[in-house]
Amino acid sequence: MVHIVHRLIDRLTGHARVTIMETERMLVLRDGRIDAILGPGEHRIKRRNVVREVHDLNRLRFVSPYERALFRTRPELAESHLTEVRAAPGEVVILHRDDRPHEVLLPETRAVVWIDAGPWEAERHAVDERLTVPPALMRRLVRVGLTAGFNTVEVEEGHVGLLSVDGVRLAELSPGTHGFWKLGRHVAVKRVDLRHRTHEVTGHEILTKDRVTIRVNLTASFRVTDPVKATTAVKDFEEALHRSLALAFRKTLGALTLDRLLADKVTVDVEAAEKVRAEMAGIGIEVGEIALKDVILPGEMREILTSVVAAEKAAEANVIRRREETNATRSLLNTAKVMAENPVMLRLKELEALEAIAGKVERLTVHNGTEGLLTDLVKLRD
Repeated sequence: MVHIVHRLIDRLTGHARVTIMETERMLVLRDGRIDAILGPGEHRIKRRNVVREVHDLNRLRFVSPYERALFRTRPELAESHLTEVRAAPGEVVILHRDDRPHEVLLPETRAVVWIDAGPWEAERHAVDERLTVPPALMRRLVRVGLTAGFNTVEVEEGHVGLLSVDGVRLAELSPGTHGFWKLGRHVAVKRVDLRHRTHEVTGHEILTKDRVTIRVNLTASFRVTDPVKATTAVKDFEEALHRSLALAFRKTLGALTLDRLLADKVTVDVEAAEKVRAEMAGIGIEVGEIALKDVILPGEMREILTSVVAAEKAAEANVIRRREETNATRSLLNTAKVMAENPVMLRLKELEALEAIAGKVERLTVHNGTEGLLTDLVKLRD
């Protein structure tokens, strides 16, 4: 009965009753002006010239076309229900809810949140010229999924990262994951490999002093010792190394004949390598071992050299053969002299020959009889 009476009174007076839940708030404008922010419960509101705007606290932020007007015309009402958080130029604000990061505010941005949706806390961080995100803060934000405000760059082990902001080189980054705030500036990280590596120059054509065209394969081990100098002194330091190797060996080998090149290959390597090392040291590259791996000759030149080598080896074989024959003849001559001067030695040789023959036949006939043979043996013994 009471409820019916209230409804009749409200209708006669031009009012309406609204119920607001615990998770809701209502912004009321009367005659075009902000009048109140109503909390949970039942409220009696006039029907005419009233604008009602219901907000859900679960959305946390206060988003309304009347926001600025509320803070300007009713600051005490706004402060009793809302918290405004501003990030100054040069700082980033981490807005915490219940001690957990909830939102990242980049410089010169703001957020308005409901006090009753909190508790809220603002954690402020100054932004340095490198725009880096502190590592501990970056890990916390990654864990809760708040990664929209920054970019991450990974620098692998054995590498160094060269950080540039708006084209200006600022720092060297050690291996690991690095974060940078998104503030509308161009951030670039160039990764440079500091490990020992090998560079190959294959099929490089060179004209020797005696006008023989050869192709050579080169190899060089190197590492970057000054990454800043290596990336700023030249456009591409590996291309510079390739060019330096090719030119150094072209000058060195081009001043030699083919025979000299093949005969003094090690000396040629050392002379050309020193030129390359000196030039590369100027751009922050340390060059280690440099080797002339292969010297590839044209087909007709290979045939000629093969014929020359074969002739040389044949001549050497003939010399060796003649030397051995001479030695054998000299040995026979010495043996003959010994036998001529010593009859006993001659008879022993005869017996040795007889023994060798007897071992190869089934029957041996001695024409001068056994007695004569034994007599000869006795004489030899005497």
